[in-house]
Amino acid sequence: MTATTAPQAAGSEVFGHPRGLMTLFFTELWERFSYYGMRALLILYMTDAARGGLGMETEISGAIYGLYTFGVYALALPGGWIADRIIGQRQAVFIGGVIIAAGHFTLAAPIIVPGSEYWSFYLGLLLVVIGTGLLKPNVSAIVGDLYVNDTPQRRDAGFSIFYMGINIGAFLGPLICGWFAERVDWHLGFSLAGIGMTLGLIQYARGTRYLNGAGELTGEAAEAGKLTQARRQLFVGLAVTLALTVGIYALGASGVVNLTVVGFAKTTGAIVVIVAAIYFAAIIAFGCHDKVERQRVFVIFLLFLGAAMFWSGFEQAGTSMNIYARDFTDRVFFGWETPTSWLQSVNPIFIILLAPVVGMLWVKLGANNPSIPVKFGLGLVLLGVGFLVLAWGSLYVPANAAGDPAVGVAMTWLVVTYFFHTVGELALSPVGMSSVTKLAPHRLVGQMMGTWFMGAALGNLVAGLVSSRIESLPPEQLFFVVASIVVGAGLLFMLFSRLINRMTHGVK
Repeated sequence: MTATTAPQAAGSEVFGHPRGLMTLFFTELWERFSYYGMRALLILYMTDAARGGLGMETEISGAIYGLYTFGVYALALPGGWIADRIIGQRQAVFIGGVIIAAGHFTLAAPIIVPGSEYWSFYLGLLLVVIGTGLLKPNVSAIVGDLYVNDTPQRRDAGFSIFYMGINIGAFLGPLICGWFAERVDWHLGFSLAGIGMTLGLIQYARGTRYLNGAGELTGEAAEAGKLTQARRQLFVGLAVTLALTVGIYALGASGVVNLTVVGFAKTTGAIVVIVAAIYFAAIIAFGCHDKVERQRVFVIFLLFLGAAMFWSGFEQAGTSMNIYARDFTDRVFFGWETPTSWLQSVNPIFIILLAPVVGMLWVKLGANNPSIPVKFGLGLVLLGVGFLVLAWGSLYVPANAAGDPAVGVAMTWLVVTYFFHTVGELALSPVGMSSVTKLAPHRLVGQMMGTWFMGAALGNLVAGLVSSRIESLPPEQLFFVVASIVVGAGLLFMLFSRLINRMTHGVK
């Protein structure tokens, strides 16, 4: 089973790009529609006790949210491995989409199976995590395959178009799923997320013929012996994972270990940090050939820490900032109550509007472009400024605001916060991904990109844990503490930017 990326046939282009790009554009649009539509509801559904939610405490729901979003990013690593070694990216995307849709419909199960809230909730989250781990890294890989013999400029333009699909989906998901979830029924919102993913799968299946072989299993991986070996390794990995899961559950159920969701989330975060430190130390000590490689890998470690710090603040959007929008924000606009989840669409609309502006700014600066650590520092500082704005606005929250959508601070405080967060994201995220690919030794690029995703996973986990403090700390105090930490980290990147630059050995 081998395939090569065939040249584009005459008439197979759309707007000067391979027609297969449109297939992937809409696949990712609908996948992000489903992901962000459900994400906007998740913490609200878990903490709601009045109209059919789970009625969980904020601390527990924040930990669950953190573990869920951690899993989404962490499983991108085995998802990419399975595609590279066993089924190819094309099949991985379709199978992943099917599992995602099944997860959303499982979350919606209480509509037709009353009383199934808890089992359907946890099973649904698990399915979405597994499916996203298969789909998310591989759909981007197929985009790259479409341009394997193309110019860098056309390839970059193709990824820019693809990136727009991500943000259009992220913009529409909270608006549509959020309205039906908050105004009609939570589980109807989850159903719409599943319907969105199903629409994405239908158009993906219809459009795969335009991919011209991109995403198929090729080379050594497609050889029978290699496939057998990879399947054996996958079976062993699944067996070990299952054994560990059963063992941990048994220890908790028997009382040997006092296992709580919050404690498990904290332990997971600590383990990731320790394993990452050991991994980077081992690579620097034994996996690098010379001083240049060692120092560049050390810079990647710093970027890993910076990314984890950034996403731990940025991903508050789905947790503490979502709760803040519900409980402390005046959402009545000309006599109409705006759904809480709609504020989750502010960031993607800012991305759509500002990404071209920031891109043109970097091009115009040319040789005067800020260095990698300066851009990282700038992203962290802007993130912190956003939280300072929110902390400032929190000082004006009326004492009777909690739970009343007509009492609280203006929505503009959150909108301005999202503006600063978006500009910070545009300064840090694309630069970070690009820098890792350039700094890593060629033989280690895949592994180093994996650490970037693990930084995002760790940040999401921390974001969930931090959100649990919004009930025990005044909002202004919580957001000021978060702002202080991320601004401090950003200033450190800027302060040591010259030293870090020297360690990149010419990588810009």
